[in-house]
Amino acid sequence: MIKTLLQQVKQYKRASILTPTFTALEVLMEVLIPFVTASIIDKGIEAGDMRQVYLYGGIMLGMAFFSLLFGYLAGRCAARASCGFAANLRQSIFEKVQTFSFSNIDKYSTAGLVTRMTTDVTNIQNAYQMCLRIAVRAPLMLLCSMFMCFFISVKLSTIFLIAMVILGVALFLIMNRTTKIFREVFHRYDDLNAEVQENVTAIRVVKAFVRETHENEKFGKAVQTLYSLFVKAESKLALNNPIMMFVVYGCILALSWFGAKLIVAGDLTTGNLTSLFSYVMGVLMSLMMLSMIFVMLTMSVASAERICEVLNETPDMPTADKPLTEIRDGSIDFDHVDFSYRHGSGEKVLQDINLHIHSGETIGIIGATGSGKSSLVSLISRLYDVDRGSVRVGGVDVMKYDIEALRNQVAVVLQKNELFSGTILDNLRWGKEDATEEECKAACRAAAADEFIDRFPDGYQTHIEQGGTNVSGGQKQRLCIARALLKHPKILILDDSTSAVDTATDAKIRKAFAEQIPETTKLIVSQRVSGVRDSDRILVLDGGKISGFASHEELLQTNTIYREIYEAQTQGGGDFDQPSDGGKKENV
Repeated sequence: MIKTLLQQVKQYKRASILTPTFTALEVLMEVLIPFVTASIIDKGIEAGDMRQVYLYGGIMLGMAFFSLLFGYLAGRCAARASCGFAANLRQSIFEKVQTFSFSNIDKYSTAGLVTRMTTDVTNIQNAYQMCLRIAVRAPLMLLCSMFMCFFISVKLSTIFLIAMVILGVALFLIMNRTTKIFREVFHRYDDLNAEVQENVTAIRVVKAFVRETHENEKFGKAVQTLYSLFVKAESKLALNNPIMMFVVYGCILALSWFGAKLIVAGDLTTGNLTSLFSYVMGVLMSLMMLSMIFVMLTMSVASAERICEVLNETPDMPTADKPLTEIRDGSIDFDHVDFSYRHGSGEKVLQDINLHIHSGETIGIIGATGSGKSSLVSLISRLYDVDRGSVRVGGVDVMKYDIEALRNQVAVVLQKNELFSGTILDNLRWGKEDATEEECKAACRAAAADEFIDRFPDGYQTHIEQGGTNVSGGQKQRLCIARALLKHPKILILDDSTSAVDTATDAKIRKAFAEQIPETTKLIVSQRVSGVRDSDRILVLDGGKISGFASHEELLQTNTIYREIYEAQTQGGGDFDQPSDGGKKENV
């Protein structure tokens, strides 16, 4: 875990090394100042020698100046190193997530990934800065102060040892009880972020069903749980300060009592006793800082584990040693394919899929909800890998292609359409970065999107809000289709991506496809027979298996499921999941 995190220091290694170096020099100056103070008292003030006062006073001022200088430099380097470390961590996590397959992403909730990149990274950043400065300063100050104490008086130094044992045991007991609580806290952060994300994403549904009060209560419970855990942990940590003060004042009293006796006996000077007071504070404050480090590390260990879990996640889509970058054509072959979302342990979503699609064909895919339509087409662009069998594009197994090259030739318009903040042109150019405005307009004409874009006052410069909230569902679908067309793919997959489009517009889009991209293989997943009936062939899926694969006319004659779907939709019986009264549904 530590190795994984330290790999993210990268260009901030120099600042990370300079920070403890300057901190060590700062501690050295601070440790020597009380020793010089003792000389001022013993050799200057008590001896009545002002020259010694000025001499040692000047030395002390010089040390104080250098202590401030080294402290400033240490703080500056620590800030640079910790902030840079956090920036690298966030960048690495984000880049790692981009390499994940869909099955990798399915392991983590969106809220969990957001928490890792925000709260968890912030905890690691604070812990790293503390380790660079306080974790160096506290042990050095402790050791140096103890050394100076024993150098001045071995007898009085035993007071510090007793104080250290008492304070150490108390802090250990406190920290031991709070460790488990802090680990639980960060799991609760995920729940809190999930509540926020779910509510904001579905705010229209919340308001439509007047569920604001219910959502407020849910969020309130999550906040209250987090509050209770923090109060529980902080209540125990609050014992640190009174125990610390008790030990400090106990040491001062003991030093005053025994030190006075030693001065009277002539075994200790007044200046040395004064120095001991400074050193005892240094020792005890070092212990206090060490306890703070322990608290921070306790909090950050849980965060570190969660971050490393993402960074060490292995993408489950291995790449070929010499991946191919050229795709011959848009032909597609499924060779006895089995697929499940949890390889080896999950229920099979697709079973023994065996079919061949010629390049340039238009294939309709239809079936009941949960029959495996989206799963089938997701295997073509290798969003998931098969459990058994193989998927070939252009006659080559998709696992032998460079993933980027494959996906550039397989354009997918998914069920859930996403637009990003920016202009319409910005969104269209996701399909082709250097596309001209004329190319974008041509793609929009093919997707029947030009008719509503031209009605916008700013046309193609119209700003799209994040998620496309300022356009309708049908408009969003057509923009996503146009974006996919700009890639000029060999294979175009429309996964129920015209569900929010009226029948006339749907027909216009299909006609444009036939005329403008005849060589592109087109797979159209639809819930409506009207959306697939003009396809060259139609694939009927039932329970993850192929029920039929033929033309519309042939399926009406030979396939019971397709015929029931057709009759249900053409005779007013509803969609195909609700067959007409006269038909008996078979595993649809």
